[in-house]
Amino acid sequence: MADLRKLIIDDMEVEVDPAMTLLQACEVAGIEVPRFCYHERLSIAGNCRMCLVEVVGGPPKPAASCAMQVKDLRPGPEGQPPVVKTKSPMVKKAREGVMEFLLINHPLDCPICDQGGECDLQDQAMAYGVDFSRYREPKRAVDDLNLGPLVGTQMTRCISCTRCVRFTTEVAGITQMGQTGRGEDSEITSYLNQTLDSELQGNIIDLCPVGALTSKPYAFTARPWELKKTESIDVMDALGSNIRVDTKGREVMRILPRNNDGVNEEWISDKTRFIWDGLRRQRLDKPYVRKGGKLQPATWDEAFKAVAKAVKGKKVAAIAGDLAPTEAMFALKELVTGLGGNVECRVDGAKLPSGNRSAYVGTARIEDIDSADMIQLIGTNPRAEAPVLNARIRKAWLRGAEVGLVGEAVDLTYDYAHVGNDRKALEKLVNKKITKATKEKNTLVIVGQGALLGADGEAVLAAAQQLAENTGSRLLVLHTAAARVGGMDIDFTTKGGLPSALKGAEVIYNLGADEMDIADGPFVIYQGSHGDRGAHRADVILPGATYTEESAIFVNTEGRPQMSARAGFAPGDAKENWAILRALSAELGATLPYNNVMQLRQAMFAAHPHLAAIDEVPENKWKAIKPKEMEGGAFEVAVRDHFLTNPIARASQVMAELSKNASDRRKAPIAAE
Repeated sequence: MADLRKLIIDDMEVEVDPAMTLLQACEVAGIEVPRFCYHERLSIAGNCRMCLVEVVGGPPKPAASCAMQVKDLRPGPEGQPPVVKTKSPMVKKAREGVMEFLLINHPLDCPICDQGGECDLQDQAMAYGVDFSRYREPKRAVDDLNLGPLVGTQMTRCISCTRCVRFTTEVAGITQMGQTGRGEDSEITSYLNQTLDSELQGNIIDLCPVGALTSKPYAFTARPWELKKTESIDVMDALGSNIRVDTKGREVMRILPRNNDGVNEEWISDKTRFIWDGLRRQRLDKPYVRKGGKLQPATWDEAFKAVAKAVKGKKVAAIAGDLAPTEAMFALKELVTGLGGNVECRVDGAKLPSGNRSAYVGTARIEDIDSADMIQLIGTNPRAEAPVLNARIRKAWLRGAEVGLVGEAVDLTYDYAHVGNDRKALEKLVNKKITKATKEKNTLVIVGQGALLGADGEAVLAAAQQLAENTGSRLLVLHTAAARVGGMDIDFTTKGGLPSALKGAEVIYNLGADEMDIADGPFVIYQGSHGDRGAHRADVILPGATYTEESAIFVNTEGRPQMSARAGFAPGDAKENWAILRALSAELGATLPYNNVMQLRQAMFAAHPHLAAIDEVPENKWKAIKPKEMEGGAFEVAVRDHFLTNPIARASQVMAELSKNASDRRKAPIAAE
């Protein structure tokens, strides 16, 4: 690390890295500097001028602290540390002048603006604004853009900070937004009136410091001070993004990102952000029992009695879906194995080896992507499977990392070497002679579920492990289901996978598995939140809570246990998932030995201690799978429609519209003759 440089900021002496900007140095000193265009995860634009500070002994005018580095400062005449002032009369007057210019054309929309109450411009105007205007000319107005169904625009409010342009270009990797014109005629626009084609576009709503970009689905529904804010975890993919769920009464009104540098930084995907309307629709709010071929509403007592009657003396199997909480899977496993039945969580058919965490999770952390020199993707499309992780790979690529792909060639928003799309290409890669220079590089192998879905999935995983060994790489298994790693951790598996688990089963207990069809014959008990595919096939329906309605542990794709929090209550008679299983166990005469979720967690932690280390990634001891012969053929695609992968998404109108738009874009345009 470079030698630290001393400087004095507002009579306080601090030592900082000379590569830091003055704005960052002020933050180290605990001094807040106002800003609109600066953002720590984007390139520096230096165009709003709100962060002006006075450099003593420097030019006789204020300097933009976001664009000047500490190493650019000159020491005093006798070698004293440079002096910076952030509260001098010069700075105050300069900032007030900047604020006056920003407000010249800004409309008085605060009473009807969705940003009201959490607007940077409002906050800074309180500190630096004046209570009158010297501007008598007509205000400038700009036409609003159509950016698609997610981002609403009121471009007259725009202060040209260019955060949205820099985010879409640098992080999301699309080139549909920019700034045109000069001077008073400059405006942020989308080129050729294109709508945004990105799974991360909603983040520009958070980035916009004024109300120019707002959330279309959330518009005019609530004010920030009316909302109850709950910190939680996302389950739309296996990344486990940290989120904040804002509720009004019983309803989720919006979902925002929380910063976690090790997982999602401060971005979330559009699916995570706009899924909330699916939490309200098509909900199961009472138990149902099938009578005379039709599902009829029932009481909990009737439903439990129907289950007890069906289970008595029968062979039982249990399956767990993509959104099942780890506690519920643990309770279900205890219940079903106690009745002599089988359990299975790998409902997509992925050949993940139970008991070998280095094979079904890997040895890498998500943040290892940041420092990688080379990343090899196998059988995965991270843009569809985990868009925020894909943005992280793009960040590494921008820094100079090489990316290779074995699998279907798709637009990942960055360049990559396409090695091939089948198992032969992977075999060639494994057998390739590795140079010393490659071994010395910081390399990473990322395996997707598409590579593990075939009958030879374990052989493919063994080959990926072999490649990681040959190149000295760390391995990351990219899952598509939030519940999968938790299920594997508690060994919610049967040798031979799903076919073996269901073989000869007369009763199937389905814990929220909606992505598979269950054959006619067995009696099916469905426990879940939405009336999706699983509920249609069921003989008894037990209504459960969603991820925003109960506190639960989910383990993300790198093996990090995280805890979601309850933001609201489940509708009607629906109950928390673990509580349903505890009550049912008493009816079956096999009462589970815990009366609350804390006792359940203590039992789970006793059996699997690493799950107790919330937000920590355990080190996984390397255990190579025995190499096997791979069959031929191209790798499957794990996620065909990013927006409709689970029952909550399929109940969402916003997701349906996004899915249709994505489908329309994929259709080749017809050339005009």
